[in-house]
Amino acid sequence: MSKKNMDKLVIFALGGVGEIGKNMYVIQYANDIVVVDAGLKFPDEDMLGIDIVIPDIGYLLENRDKVRGIVLTHGHEDHIGGLPYVLKQLNVPVYGTRLTLGLVEAKLKEANLLGETKRIVFTPDSELKLGAIKATFFRTNHSIPDSVGVCLETPEGLVVHTGDFKFDQTPVNGQFADLYRMAEIGNRGVLALLSDSTNSEKPGYTGSEKSVGANLEVIFRESTQRVVVATFASNIHRIQQVVDACTASNRKLVVTGRSMINVVTIASELGYLDIPEGMVIEPEELNKLAADRVAILSTGSQGEPMSALTRMARSTHRKVDILPGDTVIIAATPIPGNEKFVGRTVDELFRIGANVIYGPGSVSGVHVSGHGSQEELKLMLNLIKPKYFIPIHGEYRMLRQHSNLAVSVGVDRDNIFILDNGDTVEIQGGEARKGLRVPTGNVLIDGLGVGDVGNIVLRDRKLLSQDGILVVVVTLSKQDSKIMSGPDIISRGFVYVRESEGLLDEANRIVTNTLVKLMNEKVNEWASLKTGVRDALGRFLYEQTRRRPMILPIIMEV
Repeated sequence: MSKKNMDKLVIFALGGVGEIGKNMYVIQYANDIVVVDAGLKFPDEDMLGIDIVIPDIGYLLENRDKVRGIVLTHGHEDHIGGLPYVLKQLNVPVYGTRLTLGLVEAKLKEANLLGETKRIVFTPDSELKLGAIKATFFRTNHSIPDSVGVCLETPEGLVVHTGDFKFDQTPVNGQFADLYRMAEIGNRGVLALLSDSTNSEKPGYTGSEKSVGANLEVIFRESTQRVVVATFASNIHRIQQVVDACTASNRKLVVTGRSMINVVTIASELGYLDIPEGMVIEPEELNKLAADRVAILSTGSQGEPMSALTRMARSTHRKVDILPGDTVIIAATPIPGNEKFVGRTVDELFRIGANVIYGPGSVSGVHVSGHGSQEELKLMLNLIKPKYFIPIHGEYRMLRQHSNLAVSVGVDRDNIFILDNGDTVEIQGGEARKGLRVPTGNVLIDGLGVGDVGNIVLRDRKLLSQDGILVVVVTLSKQDSKIMSGPDIISRGFVYVRESEGLLDEANRIVTNTLVKLMNEKVNEWASLKTGVRDALGRFLYEQTRRRPMILPIIMEV
């Protein structure tokens, strides 16, 4: 953006529109940038070997002197999980509520960033001065405590970011969404609203979390053996209700799964979980108590291959086994793309002989969403009354449906912007229009590597996973234009060598003939020799097998 246009208000997402996860939103006015959230998402099925995905922050790095801080709406991974990677490159202050920063600090400690990262706690009543932008907040309901919406007061007008929200009339922790403050903000006149679209396809209202607690208590009381509950580690309201069900049914509680143990420890220390002294026991004590006197709280509600519940289902957990007659509750809805993993885990649990309770909240009674359905999204729109509306946090169809809801409550369709990551909305003099795109994309994390795996590496991994690899090793004498040893052909993931000797012998002959022919034609460049081998062998193997393995020629000279 040129200097003459710096007085515009610019709004865009580096992640979190047209997708679920890796939320990161940027509000810029003149020389001041405020970032809202810094999340991650889990990889798609075609991202082979990738652990997590974070937003590309190249724009922020180019403008690092303008970034006034990162403001966090709540403590879920898709809103805070990218922070350790972002802060390694962009050392700016991080603002969050007490629980949110407690969860962030555990991540920063692991990444050795705790000492060098400035962390500022705010409450829903706080005001933050971030350059020319002032931030205030309002309390919301979500599936984790201390969730807030953000109101950013800019010289152009108010920009409201809802965070993830629903309107729960009977919240587990007694903290109600601050409708009065939302209405107050709306009455001041809101220029632009960015609002959560996750449940925009679901009619009506999202159920209260408290309804789950009542159902859990019934299940705990009626189960004659152990009860295992798998849920998101960060769903502290759900964890509290598991604790309450243990109290009501006189059960001890085992907590398993690394992330679950971490969150329970942090939330207990900060006072967000009320666990009676002596309730939590070690896994080693499980078998010392009667089966109807214990419960297990576990990770694995998404069927993750290495999670505690999945390992229990496969009988590979070191300390906990599922026994026939145990009740297993999967208190979550599968994230899109995870249905297959969850289904596989449920099958394995049934094979063991467990009684498995799973499925959407309306079916099982053990899960409700943390996101508002259509009537709640309309209520937010009516409270805030924005001039311009930008639906966020959802796949494209959800953004589109949310925009239709906005039109139904009176927002002008011409004032709605459905964006992709990197698309900008520029507002100047109260008038908004689409601006220039900002470069963005996915940064793939594989082990300790950040961004070193790109499309070419993923393509190679896909090829290897489909048809395998053939390595051709040969030693040449360039001086005499002779093959000194080889070719040796090594197959991995292509064919079983002992049953394909004829095919590999013929492949060996083709490589030999190709090299002899090329050397007789005075072709001596390694690249040309390798290309000739790869082309000839590739054609032969496709004719014989209809497969295209990756062919890797290795030519050595003596």
